[in-house]
Amino acid sequence: MIRRYFRHFLESLKSLKRNGWMTVAAISSVTITLILVGIFASVILNTAKLATDLENNVRINVYLREGATDQKKEVVNDVGETVKNESYLAIFNQIKNMEEVADVTYSSKEEQLQHLTDTLGETWKLFSGDANPLYEAYIIETKTPESVKKVAAEVAKIDGVSEVRDGEVETERIFKLADMVRTWGLAATVLLLLTAVLLISNTIRITIISRSREIQIMRLVGAKNSYIRGPFLLEGAWVGLMGAIAPSALIYFLYRAAFQSLAPSLATQNLSLIPMNVFIPGMIGSLFLVGIVIGSLGSMISMSRFLKI
Repeated sequence: MIRRYFRHFLESLKSLKRNGWMTVAAISSVTITLILVGIFASVILNTAKLATDLENNVRINVYLREGATDQKKEVVNDVGETVKNESYLAIFNQIKNMEEVADVTYSSKEEQLQHLTDTLGETWKLFSGDANPLYEAYIIETKTPESVKKVAAEVAKIDGVSEVRDGEVETERIFKLADMVRTWGLAATVLLLLTAVLLISNTIRITIISRSREIQIMRLVGAKNSYIRGPFLLEGAWVGLMGAIAPSALIYFLYRAAFQSLAPSLATQNLSLIPMNVFIPGMIGSLFLVGIVIGSLGSMISMSRFLKI
């Protein structure tokens, strides 16, 4: 059995060399197809990753009423005495104890003004001090993106809350975008892979047609279908393997350049591409695996018509 597989292995290598230009044509077909698959899959996977990050970045901003004392341990009473604040963290604790809430962060008026100044320019410094028109706020992160609306509605009912913002239309658009990317991205990737199998099988079929006489002779001398098919399947696997080398190198350099260029700006928005140490090995391994599988599958499909009795 081992000797037989070894014979098939050597025969497949000889066939690649013997068929010269036909082998080059088949490898070129695999290379072009895998380049398209690799680039398309890279875009789809990272778009899905960014869509998921956008979902997870949806937060609820809860603005407290003017003069709120929720963060003050002590307050001044009606007669001017400093006393313990009996409602210290009352709003915070109500929010924190909600089942769907993952985290609550306090943001003072000064912190919000500083953020606006950093984002929109120095003009906002005019509103510092007593001129600050902003409100104290709590920033809520929910356990799941889907629970944003529910939590926002519950928080709005709490006494002392002035306004609740959850992104509204923008939030809905983000969720719809994420679902669309996942659904259509997967469908398009599967369609592209099926197209790749058909394209490569047609290319390999041409090489097999040129050797139909060889197959007929093998059948006349009594060779079994499995014996005839073996070298061709290995040959298809070799074609897929060699066809994956150039796409893998191209994806590596393109993704490294894209990652180094986009990562810093995305990080400022709490977004990120798939890390290189995760994406590169996974994508290159997948390209080689897909190349071998579709090369072998293409050979099998192409051989079927010649092995029919």
